[in-house]
Amino acid sequence: MAAHIGRRLRKGAATTAVAAAAVAALSASQAPGATVDDQGRQSTGDATSAPDTAADDSATGNSPYYTDLPPLNSPNPSPSAGSGDAGDQRAGEAGIPATVLDAYKQAEATLREKKPGCNLPWQLLAAIGKVESGQARGGRVTADGTTVTPILGPQLDGNGFALIRDTDNGAYDGNRMYDQAVGPMQFIPSTWDWAGRDGNGDGRKDPNNIYDAALAAGHYLCRFDWDLSQQGDLRKAILSYNNSTDYLNTVLSWLEFYRRGTHEIPDGTGALPVDRSDDTARPGVTPSAPGTTPPARPGKPSGSRPSPSPAAPGNGGSPSTPPVTPPPATPPTPTDTVHHLEDAGTGTLTAMAGHTFAERVSTRAETEAGKAVAKVRIRFTLVGDTDTTFTGGETVATVTTDASGVAVAPALQAGERTGAFAVQAAVVGRSVKGVPYRATVTARAADALALAGEKEPTCVAGGEFAE
Repeated sequence: MAAHIGRRLRKGAATTAVAAAAVAALSASQAPGATVDDQGRQSTGDATSAPDTAADDSATGNSPYYTDLPPLNSPNPSPSAGSGDAGDQRAGEAGIPATVLDAYKQAEATLREKKPGCNLPWQLLAAIGKVESGQARGGRVTADGTTVTPILGPQLDGNGFALIRDTDNGAYDGNRMYDQAVGPMQFIPSTWDWAGRDGNGDGRKDPNNIYDAALAAGHYLCRFDWDLSQQGDLRKAILSYNNSTDYLNTVLSWLEFYRRGTHEIPDGTGALPVDRSDDTARPGVTPSAPGTTPPARPGKPSGSRPSPSPAAPGNGGSPSTPPVTPPPATPPTPTDTVHHLEDAGTGTLTAMAGHTFAERVSTRAETEAGKAVAKVRIRFTLVGDTDTTFTGGETVATVTTDASGVAVAPALQAGERTGAFAVQAAVVGRSVKGVPYRATVTARAADALALAGEKEPTCVAGGEFAE
């Protein structure tokens, strides 16, 4: 059940024109796959395709829906375009909260190792996360990636939505009568039971944790040996997440937008979903008449989530039902939140060119009172004019603090460039003062000189050495 971040519109010529223009402008290369099935048949804006059998089409109901589409301009505006409403909108929409972005990239890296043939791009997870929950309500997550408050879709009671009676005894959604979609990637409980993953290494599979949810979404999209670099498989995977061509077009639009560029922003500062079509008209499109109730939307195929309501993501409830949990204006501050980082006993960081550093950078996360904070993601970044890397060739490494609050970076491998550089330690997604570590690479030097051959050169007095 996808959480709405956009608007629900009446089906009509104006709607079709807006959808066609937006998708064509943002995702021209994707548009054919969005409107033509694998058999070459034309699909209309309200047609759907089953994820496993592309030859079989099924109706999605009388009212197709739209979520907000990304700006038509580039997500990387020039400095001169960065001022004013248009530039601010592009910059705001392209920004992804730090912890959420890290979760998407971590999931991509894991799937690259576990299912290399899937070719999952993190931008696809970002596109789905944008459509499902507005990037976890603009990145309102704790340091370990758990949403500050649960994100719930409306209860699936058959009243305008699919009918899915409780399957988890309220364990995930708190509802013992009907199921609700849960978390930043909006899984229904019955799907989470088999698709859930532990993405942050805490031993739990929590749909409200962005690391767990992003990894689960990645595995879900990569099932059936789909290769997401192929248009047909990409289309099937997205439709299996929400079986609507309108949903497919919206996700493809955000996928194209994020592929053009994005940047990291602090947690809790992401762009939030805005007006719905039942209270604000989109220019050029006629919204539903006041006082009318949008037609019911269909459920999703077995193993995936039903279609969303027009409610804002995570707020829950139908248009006539109050939200379950409104997002707070500002996230509460836990008592065990990270206040600062401290050096955890790192020695002198010096190595000869081409050698591995004997010492590893070690950082401790602490509260204001000096108490250790576990399960905090620390990002180590190499800064300066150096070709030194972490083991594996990376210049950035993310490590989670252990029970004692300590995160130890991977070993440093010196390159051939000599001189000083720094290793900067910072908390992912938090405005906490980082800790810099100075490191130095020295020139290669010989420990001793030795004879190159086994035979000592000899010569008679007054003669020449033959060797």
